[in-house]
Amino acid sequence: MAEWNDGESVQLGLVRGSGVPDGGSGAERAAAELAHATELLDEVKRGVRGATLRLYRPRPTLAFGQRDTRLAGFDAARDAARAHGFEPVVRKAGGRAAAYHEGTLIVDHIEPAREAMVGHRHRFEVFGALYAGVLQALGVDARVGEIPGEYCPGEYSVHGVPVGFGTGTAVSGRTTAAGRLKLVGTAQRVVAGAWLFSSVFVVSDAEPVRAVLTDVYRALALPFDPATAGAADDLVPGLTVDAVETALLAMYRERGAVA
Repeated sequence: MAEWNDGESVQLGLVRGSGVPDGGSGAERAAAELAHATELLDEVKRGVRGATLRLYRPRPTLAFGQRDTRLAGFDAARDAARAHGFEPVVRKAGGRAAAYHEGTLIVDHIEPAREAMVGHRHRFEVFGALYAGVLQALGVDARVGEIPGEYCPGEYSVHGVPVGFGTGTAVSGRTTAAGRLKLVGTAQRVVAGAWLFSSVFVVSDAEPVRAVLTDVYRALALPFDPATAGAADDLVPGLTVDAVETALLAMYRERGAVA
């Protein structure tokens, strides 16, 4: 049973890896990794391929939203990203700037739909809950909802809370202002005939993500509390991207969506 399709399971073809051939500059490869999701969406829309689930671990990338490009500090923000070793790109889905690297897992879920806008909000609700459940199965106290000061804020972001939440518990040597860490950001792109639901699981090595976002958001003059940027292994030490990917695929298999 696939909750995102009102109970109907659609078989997803599994694509592992970025789908981008070797060669080219880091900037070109980062842009191509991001663009490949749009290419897959177009193929699904045209019926060239069926519903698809793409999983990959990206190179260090700072993905700006379309609105970010119109801010006075955009050029300075791009420079800040490069200074941290993150390639700046502009994505077509999503809101504000988000950072990811090899310690994250990108999940691109793409399906054909006659009326793709129907169920747009419902998909945010369902995938937020399902992806929180994936982390819960791995021992993370994961919950759905925007937390004050998070990067690329979203109503259906997935965040984690530490043991002793609300008691001032330190997380990896830090005490967060809100006690919560953003762990999964979600975005959606809808076109005539298909939809793409893209998510970023931040699993390990949060410090580079926190550092680049701090400087990027400062340049953009956007609110951001660095204490809310974390990784799942801040809450469950030793948690790996492999473990998250395995749990994610198990969730899809339980719903008959992946063989």
